[in-house]
Amino acid sequence: MQRSHIVRPAAMFWGLVVFMPVGVTYLSAIVLLLAMLVAGGLGERYARLRANPLWWPVMAYFAWTLIVLAIGQHYPETGSNLFHGIRIGLTMLMAMALTREEAVWALRGFLLVAALNIVLVIVFYAVGGFNIWSPLRAVVMEVGNKSISNALLFSVVASTAAVWGIAQIAAHRPLRAIPAFVLMLGLGLVVALPLTSRTSVLALLLVIPVVCIHQWRSHLKMLVGALVLGAVVMGAGLYQLPQLQHKVEVGVQELEEAQAGAVFKGSWAIRYYMYRDTGLMIADRPFTGWGIGGWTDQWHKRGPALLADSNMPHNDFLWVGAQGGLPALLSLLFIMVAAVWQAWKRPDIAGRYALAATLIALIASSVNSAMRDAQIGLALLFISMVYLRLAQEKNDPNPWRGLLSSRLKSLESLEKDPGRPAA
Repeated sequence: MQRSHIVRPAAMFWGLVVFMPVGVTYLSAIVLLLAMLVAGGLGERYARLRANPLWWPVMAYFAWTLIVLAIGQHYPETGSNLFHGIRIGLTMLMAMALTREEAVWALRGFLLVAALNIVLVIVFYAVGGFNIWSPLRAVVMEVGNKSISNALLFSVVASTAAVWGIAQIAAHRPLRAIPAFVLMLGLGLVVALPLTSRTSVLALLLVIPVVCIHQWRSHLKMLVGALVLGAVVMGAGLYQLPQLQHKVEVGVQELEEAQAGAVFKGSWAIRYYMYRDTGLMIADRPFTGWGIGGWTDQWHKRGPALLADSNMPHNDFLWVGAQGGLPALLSLLFIMVAAVWQAWKRPDIAGRYALAATLIALIASSVNSAMRDAQIGLALLFISMVYLRLAQEKNDPNPWRGLLSSRLKSLESLEKDPGRPAA
């Protein structure tokens, strides 16, 4: 049975709908899970997962979550928070269970829909704005957390373009790098202006130097030159974006006012109170936390009444730490850092692609709820783990091969059982 004939389109479907509303991405996750179960070959997938370096960290995260559930207090939010906690680990495992070919199909869907959405953004603002289908509004303008999710996905595409462009420069083909850097800068403008995502801008500002270091870590002169040039270009770009400068200035002002005791619904002010009070939650119960779902209960008791409607602290590690103590915080943090480290260890372009994607996910999880919020986590987390899955093909010098071709080679497209010849 050619099992990938069932799983490949399901994986591509998830990649295709990551920019859509969260209900559609939930559907795609369910479709992929069912396709894996129906297609068979579960022993082969289990063996692949057991060999993955993230397997035991994810199992430790699951185990501690269930221990805290058993011994801790229960709250009205326990069920939903348990679901989201399990979903985070399950999303990682589903991506890691894909074959190389299935991961390529998922990536193909993601890059295809990203290209279509880039065209949509260009047409929307070139024409001057028009009535747009509501599920796509968050692609072209700021619409709550879904636009943050889309901005982060655009930042993954921008970093992918940057990695490819840097590789062309390293190969002494600078003209080929120009379209890639134009795409990177264009998407940087999209996430900074119409989508207004400071998280995505911050991620790009941090990720691009890191991939330069990865590319030229053995060539100090080239590395220094690339970092200086990149700093000049980014500095000039930021200087030409007064809207972004204004947002940063407002954010700093919000922090100063919050530290002085003012309470208001500013983005940075909310984070100040959330991080402070969640840190105190962890300090009060550092080992087992307050129980699954306990963050909201404690927030209502500790946080300012004006901000009581929040249901997560905009930091995934503080969220799990408040509910499951330091073991939960450290287990989830270890998973994400280990993912970045796995990508860093691969010295070629596939490693750099994964390094950029996983680092964006880590940054977004540290300053926003990029895993806890399904609107972001079902998209960014899955895509970043697909990038990492391809980077983990240790014996394959080019795991991205076949991405743009309509048909992969028959030997690659057939999932063979051991000892069975290819058709």
